Amino acid sequence: MDKEEIKKRVERLKKIIDHYRYLYHVLDRQEISEAALDSLKKELFDLENKFPDLITPDSPTQRVGGRPLKEFKKVRHETPMLSFNDAFSEDDMRDWLERVENYLGKKLGEIDFYCELKIDGLAIELVYENGVLTEGSTRGDSVIGEDITQNLKTIEAIPLKLENAPRHFVVRGEVFISKKEFERINKEQAKKGLKIFSNPRNMAAGSVRQLDPKIAASRGLNSFVYDIIGDFGLKTHKEKHAMLHKLGFKTNIHNRSAKNLKEIFEFRDYWEKHRDKLSYEIDGVVAIINDNKIFESAGVVGKAPRAAVAYKFSPKEAVTVIEDVKIQIGRTGSLTPVAILKPVEVGGIKISRATLHNYDQIKKIGLKIGDTVIVSRAGDVIPQITGVLEDLRTGKEKEFKMPSYCPIDGSEIVREGVFYRCSNSKCGARNRQFLRHFVARAAFDIRGLGGKIINRFLDDGLISDAADIFELKEGDISALPRFGEKSAKNIVGEIQNKKTVSLARFIYGLGILHVGEETARLLAAQVIAKIKNQTLKIKINEILKIFQNYFMEDLQKIRDVGPKVAQSVYDWFHSERNVKFLEKLEKAGIKIQHQTSNLKSQKLRNKTFVLTGSMESMSREKAKEKIRELGGNASESVSKKTDYVVAGVEPGSKREKAKRLGVKIIDEKELLKMIE
Repeated sequence: MDKEEIKKRVERLKKIIDHYRYLYHVLDRQEISEAALDSLKKELFDLENKFPDLITPDSPTQRVGGRPLKEFKKVRHETPMLSFNDAFSEDDMRDWLERVENYLGKKLGEIDFYCELKIDGLAIELVYENGVLTEGSTRGDSVIGEDITQNLKTIEAIPLKLENAPRHFVVRGEVFISKKEFERINKEQAKKGLKIFSNPRNMAAGSVRQLDPKIAASRGLNSFVYDIIGDFGLKTHKEKHAMLHKLGFKTNIHNRSAKNLKEIFEFRDYWEKHRDKLSYEIDGVVAIINDNKIFESAGVVGKAPRAAVAYKFSPKEAVTVIEDVKIQIGRTGSLTPVAILKPVEVGGIKISRATLHNYDQIKKIGLKIGDTVIVSRAGDVIPQITGVLEDLRTGKEKEFKMPSYCPIDGSEIVREGVFYRCSNSKCGARNRQFLRHFVARAAFDIRGLGGKIINRFLDDGLISDAADIFELKEGDISALPRFGEKSAKNIVGEIQNKKTVSLARFIYGLGILHVGEETARLLAAQVIAKIKNQTLKIKINEILKIFQNYFMEDLQKIRDVGPKVAQSVYDWFHSERNVKFLEKLEKAGIKIQHQTSNLKSQKLRNKTFVLTGSMESMSREKAKEKIRELGGNASESVSKKTDYVVAGVEPGSKREKAKRLGVKIIDEKELLKMIE
């Protein structure tokens, strides 16, 4: 984007964030998840950080919340109730610390931090006069909040009276509700036909804003306190927690110190994995520079203290852009639209695609190519697009239309209910069979891509043709149920390692009718002879040109290539669909090599062998490989042109045919002498 487009993007982001924040903080309504809103705020924060001249006083990054509700008395906070900027990665955390150091004008060296669990609740302020709770309020717009004292007094965790506290004492904390209470209350609400709360934070907020304190008292609210306003001679944030605990406040027992960023990362990662063990919801951790003097010196940036940051867990929802929509063909011939996304992290993995299920879903959510969308992933659920942010459209977005003809075999597309299918009933099965052939040992030899996994990738819209295999990312695979990060990494690693393939394997892998391993090697030899520049690397378009320049008569001059094989090869390389497939393989980074210069010798040159029965000293595949290394040919069928039939243990009908044709029959020992 150029500067003008970035400016427009910033303005749209500010407008939509303000809209959702007003619904969330003022009206207790939620149209998109907090994770999606966080993603929007993070994008705006990053753009403003990169282009500071675009920051304006009305930006959501420069203020905290919305206006207080009119039903409650307004309360002015002694100092603004700030929230935190967000970080989503280790790099974000390093950038945060670097910004603090740049502001202070010095390296902080060996400093320590204090880490807290970030409770998914409602921020509150409590004021005590002479040890007695006199006022409790919400954050509001950070300067003016709402007086909810009577409701907060119903929470057992909040002390009504303090012993040995300073005369005027102000603390801040969080009101939240347990998972168990959240479920119980929602069940009661449903029975009464009342509002169902979407998450515990909304329930806690709605409870403390009830005009009748009896309702708040019935909700089983809880609270943690985590900060003290004012200077009481405390040197660290950790000492604040110790003082709060001593005075009788409930503090979180899981909070702890961290010596460096590495320990913060470990703390955050531990709780992301073990958050389900807690009785309440958390959405990340808060990291604070422990030294109070440094904390105060760092000051405030926009809505947040500079020396603290919320290190969020991997969001279950995020916002990204649709770069394209592609059609994938399933194993039954059904068409699945798949959104190609600007890579984004959701649920702990980086994803670059999301299934759209069917065309009706695209129309239902009004999706266009170029749209900014909300992507969701919960647990083992495949990433899904759950919403389109139409307010961020620029006018350059494009409509998507289903194709009229199958991209695999060119047959007409037919509609069955909400689904579209290839009219050729054999399309899906043939494609599945070809994919298995393509990854087989004699072809690209991609280990770990068995039939079940190929079926799964087809059904979930990850691949349609063999070229799609090489575009797979770890996140695309690990997002599928029962596929872990390790298995995804192994599969992608194996695929990348097999991007370089021998010319004979490449030709065999194309699945040309009547072209087996030996014929593929003969065709490969013809290609190599035609190439003037005898390098080890061959470009796919060179292979295509060579075969397109062959006439049928030329192909039939190649040994063992008869009329049927010649016609099949000719037709394959003159098919427009196959030409596009080769172009996709080229774009995917497939590299082809030949190794004629590496042959040990040519002592078996032009000799054709057929193996029958099992061998004792080595496998038949290994024996064929050795024959080929010495310039010989290993065929599957016996003919008058066959030089030797190698009869192993329990040979089949090939030996009998060799006898009838007068072909020389040798045993395994004789073969071993020839290939030594």
